[in-house]
Amino acid sequence: MLLQKLLWPRVGICTEDRLYYRMKAPSFRDEGDILRIEQGERVAIIGQNGAGKTTAVKMMNGLHKPTQGDVIVNGVNTKERTTAQISHMVGYVFQNPDDQIFNTTVRAELEFWPKYQKLPQEDMDARVARAVEMTGIRQYMDLNPYEIPYSTKKFVSIAAILAVQTPYLVLDEPTAGQDIHGVNCLVHIMDTLRSEGKSVIVITHDMEFVARNFERVIVMAHRHIIADGPVHEVFQNDEVLRAAAIQKPQIGQLAASLGHPDILFSEDLVKVLH
Repeated sequence: MLLQKLLWPRVGICTEDRLYYRMKAPSFRDEGDILRIEQGERVAIIGQNGAGKTTAVKMMNGLHKPTQGDVIVNGVNTKERTTAQISHMVGYVFQNPDDQIFNTTVRAELEFWPKYQKLPQEDMDARVARAVEMTGIRQYMDLNPYEIPYSTKKFVSIAAILAVQTPYLVLDEPTAGQDIHGVNCLVHIMDTLRSEGKSVIVITHDMEFVARNFERVIVMAHRHIIADGPVHEVFQNDEVLRAAAIQKPQIGQLAASLGHPDILFSEDLVKVLH
């Protein structure tokens, strides 16, 4: 996918089995203007509200069209395809499941896209069964989505996109409203997708989730990418954190105050303090 000349100078996503951005702002990776997301990689995009995160990812799957330049997804210009067609390649899970779910049963919600794709019944059943297993929502299949808890409803919206089996999956604030069980389920889903060579891009304000589950972080501020690098490098760069108005995880803040700025996790802090 390739995005060019959108809200900020030359931003982009993916060709064939990789995703890349072309950008003007400086980054940790000195590769000219190219920002690549390889097949099977998972990337967290962080920054304050209004930084441009959601706009960028909505252009990835055609929900927004660029007013300048082009968005190319696996060789296809999104201007020449409908959002539904692009959504077969880039799945997008909304932050609020109420903005995504519209069927009267969970089962119907999960079957909607496979039916739209006109898959054989056997293939549709297999896709739905796999999505149900990955998200743990089997007991809710015959219920109205609006009768189940919000945290579970978010997994219904994830399962609906998993049933499409896109090579790229975008999750917008997936940990919001989730307990530790829900977060662990999210991690399992991401691990499974990576083992299948699929890419996961997450927008989140949950710095603990980012630190523990992503090797790579993209930081956005004022509709620019201002940093791209390994999670420890990003969270140790005070200039970037200030520019994006974000903070490292709480344990990382505590560790830094104790003279250990490279530590992000409680277990590592315990080791150095003993």
